[in-house]
Amino acid sequence: KTFTEGISRITPEDLAYASELGYRIKHLGIAQQTDKGIEVRVHPTLVHKRQLLANVRGVGNAVQVHGDFVGSTLYYGPGAGADATASAVVADIVDIMRLDIAGARQPAVPLLGYLQEDADKPIVSIEEIESEYYLRIPVQDRVGVMAHVSGVLEEYDISIEAIIQKEPVSDSVPIIILTHDTSEARINQAISTIENLDDVIGEVVRIRVESFADRKA
Repeated sequence: KTFTEGISRITPEDLAYASELGYRIKHLGIAQQTDKGIEVRVHPTLVHKRQLLANVRGVGNAVQVHGDFVGSTLYYGPGAGADATASAVVADIVDIMRLDIAGARQPAVPLLGYLQEDADKPIVSIEEIESEYYLRIPVQDRVGVMAHVSGVLEEYDISIEAIIQKEPVSDSVPIIILTHDTSEARINQAISTIENLDDVIGEVVRIRVESFADRKA
């Protein structure tokens, strides 16, 4: 099953904070092989501005592929409009016909682009993935709140790469944290604990970060 997450919790402030940290937010579909199995997920993602993928804008869509020898390549084109939409619909119809013709046999084109010898590899659950994370934490403007939040992250062995603490808005202030690599399960536990702190006055917004380093095809 593919993990999916939409953009409904992303705010204009998140776009600005991400930019301040050197990133842009993109809604990505990610499929990759790891030592644990195959990751297949769709969610908002922080991508560093120096990455080509971060500079895809407007109605453009892009696919980035990483090969063992060729490295990373990017394929870019229009993703909206009459011609682009018609092309996508025709491609879907072709895929359906290929499956129908194949019948009980394997599809002519491997699903998700993986070779058939990889078919037995497990799909990695979202809790098992590892990533850097962007956290936006709404807190009361009180002395010591940053120490409480940092203490929770330290408790779960999550190290901090960068912090932005903005000016108070009424009686609240957002704390923006960029973490180093950690597991989804661990960050979920930390977020749950942080949200139960007396000084935290709302839900923590979490966005995964992708560096696209050392990816397998």
